[in-house]
Amino acid sequence: MLTANDILIRDPFILPDPENGVYYMYGTCGNFGNDTPYPRFLVHKTRDLVHFEEPIEIFRANDGFWATRDYWAPEVHKYNGKYYMFASFKHPDECRGTQILVSDVPEGPFKPLCDRPVTPRDWECLDGTLWVENGKPYIIFCHEWVQIHDGTMNAMPLTDDLTAPAGEVTVLFRASDPAWADKTGEDFVTDGPFLFTMEDGTLAMLWSSMIGGIHGSYAQVLSVSESGSVLGPWRHVEKPLFDRDGGHGMLFTAFDGQKMLTLHRPNGRLTEHPRFFPVKEEGGTIVVGDPV
Repeated sequence: MLTANDILIRDPFILPDPENGVYYMYGTCGNFGNDTPYPRFLVHKTRDLVHFEEPIEIFRANDGFWATRDYWAPEVHKYNGKYYMFASFKHPDECRGTQILVSDVPEGPFKPLCDRPVTPRDWECLDGTLWVENGKPYIIFCHEWVQIHDGTMNAMPLTDDLTAPAGEVTVLFRASDPAWADKTGEDFVTDGPFLFTMEDGTLAMLWSSMIGGIHGSYAQVLSVSESGSVLGPWRHVEKPLFDRDGGHGMLFTAFDGQKMLTLHRPNGRLTEHPRFFPVKEEGGTIVVGDPV
């Protein structure tokens, strides 16, 4: 068995399986996912968020797959009876994008749903996630700061089978919009969107950025939709939820009913580990407790 301190992972994503008493943990593994001979994705299984089984390989590229690097931030959603992985990929001659893979079971193997990303081909994109609103699936994703300096958060409708865009991209907000953003620089980061509904029915989004500029502290922040729709407008909670060199998190409900936040910390390369925090809703925001 492994502990969290044994696992090098970024962007942890937990899929609970209460029927079998198992949590599946996905994430960017190893050297930012750039393993050899071909990059891959893994999953760790745990029953208590303390002890983890040895990883299972759930996707490995072959010489026919278009992307050769930056296998980042896989997350798995159950949708219409199957399990869909949204993950970032890149080829040196093409823009980074989110591609969707599919499996019948949460531990794979996963196969590409299509032969290319669903995000715009001429945009540097990453960290796509799934949100279903009134039966309509959307991909929420980041247009990356490395291409446009002021990163954006975006929504795009998908076809019901998730194989293609079903409409235009809507820019939800820019990384420089929140009051806590350092306005003195030109580069602003959007990372890791995760949408959820708060106890009072408010639609909210966890995401990550750098507090204090591009070289500042990696942080977990929160925004809420004032309309209740994914299309916003979005209001940014004034105070970051977690600004201690950790982020790209998501929320899940533990088997005992406790709401949990997982994120990676610290943010330094090849030092990051999954961390787990109990959370509660209070005053229109999320209060993060001590790590378990």
